[in-house]
Order: sequence, then C-alpha cells, then structure tokens
Amino acid sequence: MRKRDQWLAAPLGAGLAAALLSGCGSDDGKAAGTGESVVMGMSDEVQATDPASGYDPGSWLLFNNVFQSLMSFPKGSTTPQPDAAKSCKFKDENSTVYQCELQDGLKFSNGDDLTSEDVAFSFRRTLKINDKDGPASTMLSTIGSIKTPDKSTVVFQLKRPDATFPLKIASGAGSIVDHKEYPADKLRTDGKAMGSGVYKLDSYDKSKAVFKVNSSYKGPAVVQNSGMTLKLFHGDQEALKSAVQKGDVDLAYRGLAIKDIADLEATSNEKGAVKVVEGNSAEVQHLVFNTKDPVVGKVGVRKAIAYLIDRSSLVRDVYKRTAEPLYSVVPSGITAHKTPFFDVYGDRPQPEKAKAALASANISGKVKLTLWATPVRYGPGTVAEFKAIADQLNASGLFEADVQSVPIDQYEKDIAAGKYGVYVKGWVPDYPDPDNFTAPFFGEENVLANNYQSKDIAGILPATAAQGSRAATVSDFAKLQNAVAQDVPVLPLWQGKQYAVANERISGLQWTLDASTVFRFWEISKGGKG
Repeated sequence: MRKRDQWLAAPLGAGLAAALLSGCGSDDGKAAGTGESVVMGMSDEVQATDPASGYDPGSWLLFNNVFQSLMSFPKGSTTPQPDAAKSCKFKDENSTVYQCELQDGLKFSNGDDLTSEDVAFSFRRTLKINDKDGPASTMLSTIGSIKTPDKSTVVFQLKRPDATFPLKIASGAGSIVDHKEYPADKLRTDGKAMGSGVYKLDSYDKSKAVFKVNSSYKGPAVVQNSGMTLKLFHGDQEALKSAVQKGDVDLAYRGLAIKDIADLEATSNEKGAVKVVEGNSAEVQHLVFNTKDPVVGKVGVRKAIAYLIDRSSLVRDVYKRTAEPLYSVVPSGITAHKTPFFDVYGDRPQPEKAKAALASANISGKVKLTLWATPVRYGPGTVAEFKAIADQLNASGLFEADVQSVPIDQYEKDIAAGKYGVYVKGWVPDYPDPDNFTAPFFGEENVLANNYQSKDIAGILPATAAQGSRAATVSDFAKLQNAVAQDVPVLPLWQGKQYAVANERISGLQWTLDASTVFRFWEISKGGKG
C-alpha cells in the first residue's frame, strides 16, 4: 500500500474464500445499501483522489471503495476473485499472457458503460503519467501491452513472467476509471472521482469525504449501510480519540496514538465505553543498514546489533503490545514465513556473541553509531523506539549509540544521498504475497537505498515471480529469508496489528481488518445489525 514506506494498518488472514463466496453476487436491493449511514474518523491524509497518483493508505482506502478492479480480495481471504471481471486467467504456462472477461452490464456511477476500453485506458494512463507518487513503477511495471479484441475482453501481455499480477491488479493499482472523465496524459486535479465501485464520492473537502452507495454497482459486495462519511483529522490523534469517545464519529481507524489504543482497550468492557476491534496485520518495520557505510558496512557490526536487539521489550514498553516481534522479512500470516533471525540471533540480547561478531570485523573498542529516524511517517512511536534500541546497544558496553530525528522530506533526501548508516523503514503491503515483502527491498526497484546486492536473491526473485503456484515458492523464499539473516542488510523489528475503535452500535469491523489491506466500507453496519 508500497504503499511504499507508509505506516500503520495492514493485513494477514487466509483461506475463508470458499465459505464466503456464497455471499457473492449483487442485485439492485444489495447495491442500494441497507441500514443507517456511518461516520468514520481517520487521522491519515488522503493524498489523492486520482488512482494514477495516490500510493498511500488514505488514498487507497478511497480507491478501494469508489473504484472497481478486475479482481478483488473477498473478506478474510488473500486469494483474489473476479470483481468487474467474470473470469481472469493466464493463457500460457509462463505467466506472461493474462486475459479477463468483463461482467455484462457494468456501468460507472454516472451511467456510462464500463467496457474493455476503460480498463485498457486506466492501465495505460497510469503507466503514461508515471506519477512519482503513484503505483506505475512498482505495481504495473511488468505490463508490456494491452489488447481489447472486443468490448468485454482485455488481454495483458507482460514483459516477463509475473504470477503475482492478479494480486497486483486486485489492489488500488487496478482501479478502473471512466475514459470519458479522465485526461489520458495528466492527473485529474478537481478532487472528484468517477468509478464503478460500491460507493460514489459525493463530496470531498479538507474536513471530510462523503460517500453514497452506488446504485449502479454490480459486483460481489453486499452493502450493509446506506453511506459513509469520512471525517479527516489531519494527524491530530487526540482530536480523533476525543471524537470517537464523544460519539462525534461512530468509529476511528488509522492514526490513534499507541497509548490511546491501549487505554481504550483496557476500559472497553465498561458500560458505555467504546470497543477496540483488533485485526491481523502484515505492516512491518525494519532497521535498515547502508552496506557502503564505513561502520555498518561491515557485516560483523550488523550481526552484533542483531544479537543485541530485544524486540519483546520494544513491543511491550514502546508499542504497548500493539505489535508483535518480527524475525524475518516475510511476516507471519504470509506464505513462506520463516523465523531465521530468531533461529540465528535468538530473542534476547547475547553480548558475548555480539562481541565475537565485532571481533570478526577487527573491532575491539566501542562502536559509535547514530540511528536516524523521522517522527511521523513510520508511526508515532518510532523515535521512542529508536531511543530504546540505542539504550539496548549501549547497555552491552559495545556501542555508543545516539538517535537523530529529522522531518520526512529531509530524511528521504539524506537516505538517497547515502548520508545515513542506520535508519528506519516501514512497509504496508500492496498485496498479501511474499513477493511484496522481498522484491521491493532486494529486487531491481529497491526502495531501501541501502546499496545491498545479492546474486543469490537476484536469481530467486524472478524464479518465484514466474511460479504460478504460490505454495511452490516456499522453499525459494525460505532460502531468501536465510540469506537476509546471514547478510543482515535489514533487521526486522516488528509486525503491526490493525485496530479500529467504535461505539457499541457498529458491527462488521472484523471483515475490514485482514491481510488484503482493503478497508471495506460496505461490511460496516450501524444499529446492531452485522
């Protein structure tokens, strides 16, 4: 959601697709929505209403509810199913030709027909604009050409094998726009959105976005409310907490302070209190090492740090157990997850082994180190967490570590310039597959800017991308995870949990907090119905 480098909220989950498919299908009654409208609060920003640009969690929340994609993730499942399409499949054994047949009678919320022309236009447009804040380069780069032999058929010719393509287009990157409403070569800048999804964006300004149920929608979602109002709190966590406690919003999602979530959870059983709904998440955070840095460029230094980090203390003391310790780059709940950092470095500080690792790098004195952070982008607890990490390193007597924090713009510039040796990166996935936790970090489109290269990993990534059976990739991804644990270009720290806070009249939130990263407005009901 590489959603690149964003923080807070993500996924996990698996395998309820068969049980849930009985709920698929749509008719006019379902499309019209039922029950009361819902008011939701969020402190994240919505960076864009045009899917060719937005690549942040707030924008994708809008995209997933206003726009339709060829495929989508059913609630509770990490396996994409047809949505605007009635069928999609690879036409060859090499996963390079992907063909979709559209449902009959699809329409945008303005009444325009949705045909293969709109689908092809949407993908070509995103690729042509190639906005720096959009999904083109990271999510759609394998598209070579698109053909539309008739109004219902779309054929994607991929540049190289990409078995993850169905998952990518089931995300916000696959949003289908009306070719009559959007310019082909530039972004739409009027703050409006025209899609064929479950909702239509009725109005949008700095304070709120109002979504009405799209009566023209045709797809698998069954709408449990009659509309959604999204109030925007622009990073004001205290105001968001107050709003949900006072009843000014029915529910709060994304951006509550860690302490506030813990406090609200502790009082959730009291009469009249709001409830805290916990979901699984594949949001992760890593300590990143610049492998060309004169200090942490030495693998012995990186291994020494790995021996000294106490993740359990970090998630207990800093994150109030709103996260879990992470011991691999592929998180729990995702295919091929292993725990090589636990297996190699343990779960408690081991100063003697850290000292031996430093000795292997011909280091005998204290290692001076600066940990670089940024105060908001990767969660409000990041700076406090890094101070705790510095304390853990210094307590060993082997390091002399301090923490520096700079605003995000300066932070990104300095990372790109190679000025930092150790820094933080967070990741909210675009799609629930091990490829999305590895290719962006160790592949051609490396978002970490840490100068790490591995011939072994360079061979594994294209091989796994070509494998149609994701279960068949487990052994290769295990090798990749082991290689990362040996080289330590990154040090996994924690895997987040997903939370929503709501009053007692709200139901259905459990179907919005799963590994797909899709927050489904339509699953939320108000008034005891769920």
